[in-house]
Amino acid sequence: MTQSQAHIDADDPTAQIFQPSAIENPYPLFAQMRAKAAVLAVPSPYEFVKADAWLVTRYAEAVQVLKDSRFTVDATILNPEAGVFGQTASEGAEDRSFLGAKSMVSADGAEHSRLRSLVAKAFTPRYIEQLRPRIQELADELLDQVQAQGAMDLVKDYAYPLPINVISEMLGVPAHERDQMRQWSDALTSHSPESQGQLRDFAMYVQKLIADKRHNPQADLISKLVELEATGDALSESELLATAGLLIFAGHETTSNLISIGSLMLLDHPEQRARLQADASLIPTAVEELLRFNGPIFSPAPRFALEDLEIAGQPIRRGDLVLVALGSANHDQSVFNDPESLDVAREISRQLAFGHGVHFCLGAPLARLEGEIAFSSLLKRIPNLQLAVPREQIKWRDNLNLRGLKALPVIF
Repeated sequence: MTQSQAHIDADDPTAQIFQPSAIENPYPLFAQMRAKAAVLAVPSPYEFVKADAWLVTRYAEAVQVLKDSRFTVDATILNPEAGVFGQTASEGAEDRSFLGAKSMVSADGAEHSRLRSLVAKAFTPRYIEQLRPRIQELADELLDQVQAQGAMDLVKDYAYPLPINVISEMLGVPAHERDQMRQWSDALTSHSPESQGQLRDFAMYVQKLIADKRHNPQADLISKLVELEATGDALSESELLATAGLLIFAGHETTSNLISIGSLMLLDHPEQRARLQADASLIPTAVEELLRFNGPIFSPAPRFALEDLEIAGQPIRRGDLVLVALGSANHDQSVFNDPESLDVAREISRQLAFGHGVHFCLGAPLARLEGEIAFSSLLKRIPNLQLAVPREQIKWRDNLNLRGLKALPVIF
């Protein structure tokens, strides 16, 4: 037990925040933690982290940490034998060619800038806006398939397939291979021993996809990344694997959860749903509010302190792990008026669901657009949406960081 963990009582909110019971609704615990301090000692959620662990609970300090160059997402700077999230070489060796390789999520400085710049052009707001007609077409196709049935699992039939189809078309993943992505996605969000085989299968699939693009390039992002091999600024083989895998996974996982959690929140707040149905111009504002109110990410990539420092008066030692509770920061009452209430007309200029600083989510413009289209199409075409089961039967996925629903049965 580390020094920080030694002072945590079992009934303390800091001890409870990483328990499965907190996945569905961590916000009461967040409120207690914000009232105590901006930075709190917590039990490390990662078995491979032996140093002290800290959780940032308030907005100002969250922004400070996320843009502070004295923190790094690259654990190898402190431990050359560490993998992407700090696991030792032996712990991550079997998947080192894929999961252990550097991507923009696990690199900093010039290395991060180089990796990010190679894919950034595909995620500019201007380029993403050009995808609007196609995303709308895909949303309508999915609703066409279920509208006459009067019922669906909103996760399986809508929230999951919409983003996976969009990112698959962008990356050049064949349509008949997209169903398999859900199993691999679930494996990537699990740390169980049983998931290792799925992870290897996914790594092998990405290798095959890249090889196919080398022999038969198309007008897709992976083909463009492969074409960089002919230039002096190419990705290494391991970087290409890691980047392609990251784009496939991150390109749909969090957006799927935004759509499913957001839909549940609108079902929980019928008066807010009625406001959106009466005024579709509020949809973009509502997407920001849904992300603030109950976002899909607990914390972005863990940060490691590069030197001894202080945050809000709390000493942090070199090598300590620091996590930023995005949901807690987004409920900070010093920034957001009445933060525990959902208000789809709330004007938000600075919610943190997409992170902050140089690691701000590259896919934010795409996620926002998909969210706008997903909610506007659902509310317009299925205005009488209702839960098909009692509210207490809705189950959340068993993942503390990537929050989402297992299923959302609805009738209409």
